Amino acid sequence: MYGNRDQIRTQFVDAWQKAQAGEALSDLEQQLVDVISDHPEYHDYLKDRETALTGEFPPELGTSNPFLHMAMHLSLRDQARTDRPAGTRQLHQGLCARFGVMDAEHRMMECLGQVLWEAQRSNAAPDESAYLECVKRLASR
Repeated sequence: MYGNRDQIRTQFVDAWQKAQAGEALSDLEQQLVDVISDHPEYHDYLKDRETALTGEFPPELGTSNPFLHMAMHLSLRDQARTDRPAGTRQLHQGLCARFGVMDAEHRMMECLGQVLWEAQRSNAAPDESAYLECVKRLASR
């Protein structure tokens, strides 16, 4: 979506603030607001622009990065909408029917996170086959 974290964070904060003010939203802003709306635990955080833009979330402290989390939701929804990788739409729909959207996407995030971590570690493109296999295992449990 963007090249650096400040741009990503700004987009989330601006979309949320526009929605709260009742302003018209672009399609992308509406997608961001939909994800934010699903996460009330982040609402107050996004109201404080300075904190939201400068906050740090070191994994060693066990803190979750809300922007990474919400961006992963966006990614999963985009995968389902475009059916890329092929088969993702059906798997997403099946998991959502079984577990509910949020729980299904949180489960799928584990697969997505693992594949992205492996890709980063090996300096390679994400392995779509490994990702689909992981999601298929979720669907078969």
